[in-house]
Amino acid sequence: MAVLRAAPPGAGAAVMATGIVSVGLHLTGHPTLSGAALALAGAMWVVLAVAFAVRFGLDRAGWQATAANPPALTAVAATCVLGTRLSLFGRQTGAAVLLVLAAAVWPWLLMSVLRHLRRPAPGAAFLVCVATQGLAVLAATLALAEHDDWLAWAALAACALGVLLYGEALVRFDLREIGRGAGDQWIAAGALAISALAASKLTASPVWTGGAHDALRAGTLVLLVLDLAGYAVLAVSEFVRPRLHYDLRRWSTVFPLGMTAVASLSTSQAAAIGWPHGLGTVLLWVAVAGWLLTAAGATRATLAARRQPGT
Repeated sequence: MAVLRAAPPGAGAAVMATGIVSVGLHLTGHPTLSGAALALAGAMWVVLAVAFAVRFGLDRAGWQATAANPPALTAVAATCVLGTRLSLFGRQTGAAVLLVLAAAVWPWLLMSVLRHLRRPAPGAAFLVCVATQGLAVLAATLALAEHDDWLAWAALAACALGVLLYGEALVRFDLREIGRGAGDQWIAAGALAISALAASKLTASPVWTGGAHDALRAGTLVLLVLDLAGYAVLAVSEFVRPRLHYDLRRWSTVFPLGMTAVASLSTSQAAAIGWPHGLGTVLLWVAVAGWLLTAAGATRATLAARRQPGT
């Protein structure tokens, strides 16, 4: 019980990272690896969901204090990523349940975080966009699978709000984090990537045709190009100032790596353009490598903590 209560809110980024890698592996035709990643993401989500409920029931004051910080929004984003993967797996009922859960928690957490968001802010501030776009992606994915037009319109509204929230986080973001951040600075790119993914899902929807479809397609490409530019800047900063030690926030690096790959793959299909597919395939394996390195670091850190006296 104590372990569950101590689970850090940012641990949801591990579910996000694992879930989006599973999506990418599915899109590139690796069902066994994708299924294994999905099972792992699902198991981690269950543990964190129980921890979320336990803390809410036994430490309401601590839960409310935690909910004021951006990492709390990983609960929403992780739920949406897992739901998206379940939908692609053909489990529409389970995906719909996760959408309802995420949508129920999202407004309260979002308002709590926005009320306490200060300047300068770390990269985790962009989770206000990521969580909102997570809802857009899951709603749009379900809309495509179930042919529900109202879900497509809800996804469009969430996508537009997510873009606005990106601007809100950007004006508060401490640009010095690009060169010194411990991992969550990458969410600045990840938020653009999930925005591009949401837009690509909307572009693929039959709800919009003609000029509306062309506008969505153009917006998707703009968001993807901005994401790739941010990805390049952050990658160069990692080479210039290597930060090789393990930190929990490194899961917030893996998620944007995987999300950029998936956004590229999805944009290629929705916009009928070839080059993003090849790029996305390459970037996916970069994300897989990042996942393996981060998982190894997490394992070493856990074993080291258990060897310490009194643990």
